[in-house]
Amino acid sequence: MKRTVLILCAYLFTAAALSAQVRRPTIMVVPSDVWCNTNGYVTEYDNQGVRQILPDYRLALQSDPVLVASIARINMLMSDRGFPLKDLESTLKTMERDAAENSLIQGKTTGASISESPIDILRRTARADIILSLTWSVNTVGPKKSVTYTLQGLDAYTDVQIAGAQGTGTQSFSSEVPVLLEEAINTHMDTFTEQLQSYFDDLESHGRAISVAVMVFDNGSDIDLETEYNGSELSEILDNWMYENTVGHEYIKTNETETRAEYEDVRIPLARSNGMSMDAEYFIRELRRYLGEAPFNLPCKLIPRGLGRALLVIGDK
Repeated sequence: MKRTVLILCAYLFTAAALSAQVRRPTIMVVPSDVWCNTNGYVTEYDNQGVRQILPDYRLALQSDPVLVASIARINMLMSDRGFPLKDLESTLKTMERDAAENSLIQGKTTGASISESPIDILRRTARADIILSLTWSVNTVGPKKSVTYTLQGLDAYTDVQIAGAQGTGTQSFSSEVPVLLEEAINTHMDTFTEQLQSYFDDLESHGRAISVAVMVFDNGSDIDLETEYNGSELSEILDNWMYENTVGHEYIKTNETETRAEYEDVRIPLARSNGMSMDAEYFIRELRRYLGEAPFNLPCKLIPRGLGRALLVIGDK
């Protein structure tokens, strides 16, 4: 009997330890593009001469107390289930402090500059694993109100939807919109969070997908992806590096010319050796170091494009 009790205690201790080791994805709740457009919280962004309309989260948070309260309610629901949170408003304040940083970064010789959308900068600053995109509308029938909502879980690196919940809550005479929204979402929250965790567990096993482009500066150096080093073309050297450094050697080369190579579904670890999050910029930083060493000795400029995309331009910094 005593031996049985000891075995049971050991089993329970091991199970608790394994449960504590389960890593939860970090999330950030944002109002959806549809909600921002419907309510007029948008701004125009000049993307290399092309005007784009993007959600203005700062304006929305400053203008709509219901939004602030609703995000707080969902944050509480996620926190109760053990998910680490990144707060949208706090992240925006950090972005404002660093607003001038990227505008001052240019190539030393060519003057090439970093091109990142405000949304990419937001996600890079927050470093959340998953974005929860929230849309809701209020239904009024006489004195009663209800809320219809859509909650989408998006991979912050790829924008792929990985979980979803939608529905309409019960009608109420007196409850405030954030309370109605919380009650409506809570009905499906367990299934929703299970979808999030299942996806994240798969990432830990098979790596996170990013996209990488490699280009060559046109600066008269006569270096391109067909240049040979020790009998191998530079394009082959890039392929070998990808093979050796990706999780499960998984990547797909989607395009190659003498001046450009593109890689999709490049699988990278979720974390670096020191436990910090891995993203496309850090991953390709290692490639830049590799190409900067003998026998290549190639200067390279790394241009991040959000968390999940990076551009490496060979031939200049």
